Amino acid sequence: MEHNHSNMRGKNLGNAFKIGIALNLLFVIIEATFGYLSNSMALIADAGHNLSDVMALAFSWIAVILSGRRPTLKFTYGLRRATILTALLNTILLLVAVAFIVWETIERIGKPIEIKSESVIIVASIGILVNAFTAWLFMKDKKHDLNIRSAFVHFVADALVSLGVVIAGVIMIFTNIVWIDIVASFIIIAVILYSTYHLLIDSVNLALDAVPENINIDVVRRFLENLPEVNSIHDLHIWALSTTDAALTVHLSTNIHTDIGFIISVQKELHERFKIGHATIQVEYGNDKSDCRSNCK
Repeated sequence: MEHNHSNMRGKNLGNAFKIGIALNLLFVIIEATFGYLSNSMALIADAGHNLSDVMALAFSWIAVILSGRRPTLKFTYGLRRATILTALLNTILLLVAVAFIVWETIERIGKPIEIKSESVIIVASIGILVNAFTAWLFMKDKKHDLNIRSAFVHFVADALVSLGVVIAGVIMIFTNIVWIDIVASFIIIAVILYSTYHLLIDSVNLALDAVPENINIDVVRRFLENLPEVNSIHDLHIWALSTTDAALTVHLSTNIHTDIGFIISVQKELHERFKIGHATIQVEYGNDKSDCRSNCK
């Protein structure tokens, strides 16, 4: 039953990726075209932002597929870390988009350009609907995967950015101040850089085997130390296998002889409490904290 539920979830997620990619790619083409015809840098900037998100969505889909591959003799954990590499690649794509948008925006500063504000408002309004619908597609699965959560947050942010472009268009209609378009473009750039910074930090941390943000290592340590059978612990390590899976290794010094049932129960608790699915536990009977090596924790 659980296997069927997992297959159904995977199928629904695959459909969400297909619909999201196709719909947003079509909108990017429309937005970039009308941005060019309307002389609106804000629309072009938003189209560049949306294009980077479409590519990020495509790479995330590929990563999800790869992460489901079975382990091999060469890749003993499978290809789960593909999701982490994808997050790094998404960061590079965002930075490339920012560089292009900044260059084009600076080029237009001081140049007399007539902007068709009505087109800006209409296209950006469509963008709000497209981005909000795409975010809705991933709302349910954002709880299970950091990559999916990132996609959800990105499209919510995109909907807000499109709302900002609509507001800029309305202001231009009533005031005829065309430089509002450039200001809106720079605001979009700031939004992209802000999201890129956090994505870069998270991606690099995961790539360097940092403890995942959703796991508090101090709480895990206290849980292990408070087990009735345990005197002390050392060599505790927690790292991400992917954006959804975490691994742990630890040495437990116990005050009684334990069997395989003890290890299995600890692994089960780690999975249920902390979502750590791969725990390797070494039990050392009779060792207390004073017997640990210099790296005891």
